[in-house]
Amino acid sequence: MDSYEQLISLGLLESKAPRYTSYPTTPHFSASVDGASMADWLGRVTAGEAVSLYLHIPFCERLCWFCACRTQGLTAREPLEAYLDTLLREVDLVAGHLRPGVEVAHLHLGGGTPTILSARQLSRLLIRLRGAFSFRPDAEVAAEIDPTCVDEAKIAALADGGLTRASVGIQDFDPMVQDAIGRRQSLEQTRAVRDALRAVGIARLNTDIVYGLPHQDWPRLSRTLDAVIDLAPDRIALFGYAHVPWVAKRQRVIDATALPAPHHRLEATLKAGARLEGAGYAAIGIDHFARPDDALAQAAQADGLHRNFQGYTDDRAQTLIALGASGISRFAQGYAQNAPATAAYQGRIRSGDLATVRGHRLSLEDRLRAAAIEALLCRFSLDLADLADHFGDFADVLRADCARIAERFGKAVEWTGARLTIMDHPRALARMVAMEFDAYSRPDARHSAAV
Repeated sequence: MDSYEQLISLGLLESKAPRYTSYPTTPHFSASVDGASMADWLGRVTAGEAVSLYLHIPFCERLCWFCACRTQGLTAREPLEAYLDTLLREVDLVAGHLRPGVEVAHLHLGGGTPTILSARQLSRLLIRLRGAFSFRPDAEVAAEIDPTCVDEAKIAALADGGLTRASVGIQDFDPMVQDAIGRRQSLEQTRAVRDALRAVGIARLNTDIVYGLPHQDWPRLSRTLDAVIDLAPDRIALFGYAHVPWVAKRQRVIDATALPAPHHRLEATLKAGARLEGAGYAAIGIDHFARPDDALAQAAQADGLHRNFQGYTDDRAQTLIALGASGISRFAQGYAQNAPATAAYQGRIRSGDLATVRGHRLSLEDRLRAAAIEALLCRFSLDLADLADHFGDFADVLRADCARIAERFGKAVEWTGARLTIMDHPRALARMVAMEFDAYSRPDARHSAAV
């Protein structure tokens, strides 16, 4: 049996699985976590501890039809200014709950489109953040950038605010694919933004490619890969398009009959990964690639790779504080999510309350299973002895799961009685194997394709 047939025989083409940027995943959050919980957890962050900040800007000048993020289109500037005013209130409110001495090691501006903010607004936001929080001198400051919604003034404001890494969105450069997903963006625009970022000293660049898009065959994707490799970003994320129109209504615009068949998606991810590795990028986890001298590749080599709501990261902070509508914070105690609707979020903050409306308190078993899933997605292997260092004999809870996985996946995995390792096609199978450790998984759950 060749490798392609092996993946098919294991049910990869039919499998649906979460991406596991959290465990439990967000559908299992509840209203048992509220603003009082968030305030308590913020107050428990110890002085001297490094934390990460994430700020969500939920607005776009154009709504890309493929996107399942929580965003909304915007034509007038007034709602954006009002949202920024509210976000700055939340900055002060959250900072006021933290103990003195807590330091920010990572800041990420995400969306939506953070660069929908004007240069003045970007400066105002970054200045307020540095005034409210204590940043480490070597803190990484990153922002997502839409090349069609940025100019030299905005790039200068980001540079003045200490930006060290930019994530430049691409998806696909083929015009037919772009028209099918509502995202026109030329290679020339993208190259100009890259050059402008590097001209002001922002040299660390990420980008993303999406496979499985409508009308996207291998020749089209291959040409996009060549163009992206020529742009020479430090990191590349290779995501499979998640067609979830029951979650993202805008995806109903996409012609589902034009989507590649599952076996073509599999072919795309296998060939694309090989192309990127052939260009000198190191494979990181299930869907990232990085230059060998990039911090993410070095973290993977040093067993310091982690996974959070932004995907793979070298960020070691245990606490992630998310600000803005729908933002999800992560603490040692659990997850806390802000009100998803912009109006509800603004109403809570303007009343002086924290915006948390749902979340999940982590049990000991939750933390154990989250550690096992992260180990599989980051290293394709988990060692019960390593887990026992943190969870004691309770780590044996996973032994039966490991034995069941070994029986189901056969030679694709190796189970020694102490260590479980995905031996064959780990990038393709990791989400399927990880789901075997998910105590909340339901047969009727609706997830995106595992490949």
